[in-house]
Amino acid sequence: MATGPTHAMSGLAAWAAVTALAGAHTIGQLSPKTWVVGATLATGSALLPDIDHPSSTVARTFGGMSRGVSSALSGLSGFLYRLTRTQHDSDRSGTHRGFTHTVVFAILAGLVTTAIVQSSNGTALGILMFVFAGLTVRGLMNNWSPQSDALLIAAVSLALTIVCWAWTGDQPHDAAAFGTAVIIGCVAHFIGDAVTEQGCPMLWPIPLGGQTWYPVAPPKALRMRTGGKVELGLVGPALTIAAVLLSTVVLYRVGAVPWLEQLGLPPSVMAWITPR
Repeated sequence: MATGPTHAMSGLAAWAAVTALAGAHTIGQLSPKTWVVGATLATGSALLPDIDHPSSTVARTFGGMSRGVSSALSGLSGFLYRLTRTQHDSDRSGTHRGFTHTVVFAILAGLVTTAIVQSSNGTALGILMFVFAGLTVRGLMNNWSPQSDALLIAAVSLALTIVCWAWTGDQPHDAAAFGTAVIIGCVAHFIGDAVTEQGCPMLWPIPLGGQTWYPVAPPKALRMRTGGKVELGLVGPALTIAAVLLSTVVLYRVGAVPWLEQLGLPPSVMAWITPR
C-alpha cells in the first residue's frame, strides 16, 4: 500500500477534483460547509480500506475499538476470499487487500454513511467527523507511536470536529454528498494501491483472467514501490499540490475564498476557475 500521507492527500485531491469538474451537477454546487465536511470524510476514508489489517496503524488509531472492527473485517475478508477464490487466484489468506479493497466495499461504506446521516439528528455526523478526522490525522502522521501519540491524535481529531461543527452549526445534512465523499476516498485508496507492486483487487467479484480477486495494476514499468523515491519525491508532493489547488478552485466558486481574484491570474485561468 502507499504510505499514509499519500493516501490522505489522494482522498482530498480526488474529492476536490470531482467537485471541481462536476460543474452544474449537484455535487459541484455544494455549500462551503458541506464541501469541507465532505473533504474531511473523503480524506479520512482514503485510509479506511486498510482497516482489514489488524496490525496496521489505521486499525490501532482508536485503540481497542478500531482493533475490534479490524479483526471482524479481517475475518470477513478472509471468509469471502476462501468462498469466492478460483484455482487461478493466489494461495493467500485474503485478509489484507481483500474485501475492504473492492468497489463493493466502497459503495457499501458510502451507503452506510448516507443512511447514518439521514437517520440522525446531527449527532451521528459529528461522530463520523471525529472518526474520519482521526483517520486523516493518523494518515498524515506517518511515523507515529500508538502508545505516545494516540491521545494526541484523538485530541486533534476532536478539536477539528468541534471547530468544523461550530462553523457549520445546524448545517450541513447532505447525506448523499457525504456518502459520495466516502466512496471517492475509498476509490482513491484503491487506485493508490493499484499502482504499487502488489496491485489491488478492486473489481471483485468480476472474473478477470479467471481470477475473481484479480490484482488490478498498470504495467510493471509504471508501478512504484511503497515508500520509495517515486512516491515520496514525486507522487506525494504532486497530490498535495493538486489537492491544494483544486480545493482553492472549488472554495472560490462557492464564495469561500474571494481573495483569489486579487492574485492577478491570467484571464484564461480565471475563465476556467469561474463557473459560467
